[in-house]
Amino acid sequence: MKEDIVKVELIQNKIFTLRGQKVIIDRDLAEMYSVETKYLNRQMRRNQDFFPEDFVFQLTEKEINDLRCQNVTANISSKSRVLPYAFTEYGAIHIAHFLKSP
Repeated sequence: MKEDIVKVELIQNKIFTLRGQKVIIDRDLAEMYSVETKYLNRQMRRNQDFFPEDFVFQLTEKEINDLRCQNVTANISSKSRVLPYAFTEYGAIHIAHFLKSP
């Protein structure tokens, strides 16, 4: 039971509010599903018709900078050449189907 509480707390620390929605960044979501970020994003792009903007959206440079300044725990690399994606609750659950992940 205590282990479940730790897992919930770890997940909660990776949830941010952007554009009025609670989201998790692609890198954090990939880590939770034990896949590479590029694989997670590739599956999302291949099945783009199933991911409307209320499921996933790409961050802007300003949003990335704001996250870095406001959240020390934001897992966004400054060296990345690709803008990360933010998955809403529905997008995070939906991508599991395409990853064939529990």
